[in-house]
Amino acid sequence: MAKVNRAQYTSPPDGGWGWMIVAGCFLVTICTRAVTRCISIFFVEFQTYFAQDYAQTAWIHSIVDCVTMLCGLGLALCYSPAIAMVGKYFSRRKALAYGIAMSGSGIGTFILAPVVQLLIEQFSWRGALLILGGFVLNLCVCGALMRPITLKEDHTTPEQNHVCRSQKQDFQWASPCSPLTKEWVQTCLCCSLQQEYSFLLMSDFVVLAISVLFMAYGCSPLFVYLVPYALSVGVSHQQAAFLMSILGVIDIIGNITFGWLTDRRCLKNYRYVCYLFAVGLDGLCYLCLPVLQSLPLLVPFSCTFGYFDGAYVTLIPVVTEEIVGTASLSSALGVVYFLHAVPYLVSPPIAGWLVDTTGSYTAAFLLCGFSMIFSSVLLGFARLVKKMKKTELRFLAKESDPKLQLWTNGSVAYSVARELDQKDGESVATALPGYNPT
Repeated sequence: MAKVNRAQYTSPPDGGWGWMIVAGCFLVTICTRAVTRCISIFFVEFQTYFAQDYAQTAWIHSIVDCVTMLCGLGLALCYSPAIAMVGKYFSRRKALAYGIAMSGSGIGTFILAPVVQLLIEQFSWRGALLILGGFVLNLCVCGALMRPITLKEDHTTPEQNHVCRSQKQDFQWASPCSPLTKEWVQTCLCCSLQQEYSFLLMSDFVVLAISVLFMAYGCSPLFVYLVPYALSVGVSHQQAAFLMSILGVIDIIGNITFGWLTDRRCLKNYRYVCYLFAVGLDGLCYLCLPVLQSLPLLVPFSCTFGYFDGAYVTLIPVVTEEIVGTASLSSALGVVYFLHAVPYLVSPPIAGWLVDTTGSYTAAFLLCGFSMIFSSVLLGFARLVKKMKKTELRFLAKESDPKLQLWTNGSVAYSVARELDQKDGESVATALPGYNPT
């Protein structure tokens, strides 16, 4: 079997084959996220055919969405690796590349929403699902575009390589099934896993993970209940599907424009804040939704929610990489999307139960809105606390010694005041005539 040649780069190439990776990821998001969003168009069909309430019918969309985001199952085998590959190929234009790649979700929703409604009318919901299944097989073509790349920072540390090589030399004479060989394999595996998942102990990543749980809980139910809600306020089936198309096409604009804007010098250092801003505004849109009960009012809602949905979806991989780095991005994104899966599974049925219990969508939409706002506030508060601690640390250092210079690496501070004093003394002594260091 031919060996796969990995391209060797000291830094991401920021172009070249990377644009083919973006194109592949674009198609992957169409076949995964856009298709699962269009499942909401089947909601009324499922509810009518199976004669079930909102909570029971919502489990269909929840399971599909959960399996999509749950790494290692279903469409996630394509979705998470494709997104991580974009991060490997781009650095300077990373946000723009992510914006273009993930705009496939919006473009796919815009195109597929009316097409799926037409397929249901022509071939029933069974025929429509069968055709969508054939369309999703195009993921095989997308996988062929994913060319491996190795960056300098992807290599293991010399210490870890030395330990594994030395132990391999000690155990190479042993049989493959001997306890010594098994011990060597376990040791190398533990070293690899410890390096790969060390980000799980970072406080910034823990806060991000908790906020993702609340954000994912809030964003999922809209794609299940927007069409049923529009039908309940007197909008026709075609107009309700049109709302999903509007949300999809504005999602594209949010993906690309927010990606381009946050790559500018003026905003490049504020991507984290832009992410908080987008999530919080989506939450505010949710709070306004219960009073929007006509098509002319629902269209602006779809535009606003779709834009900021595309904005923060683009920035999720960027913000994750800022916290964990490029080397651990693939594993970190796997964890982030795994955390998406849990709320995706439970939030639509909970929202459906609230609709069945209260007889309206108000409670369900308000709960989703406050959940997304809390996610934004939590991240903002954590960043503010961290900034205050750094400022206080610098202030105390300057108060204790005016010559003190401080470098920070996470929570560790290094003082070099004595070294600076020593170097100043040496330079003054060298300048004196007759100075002899011996």
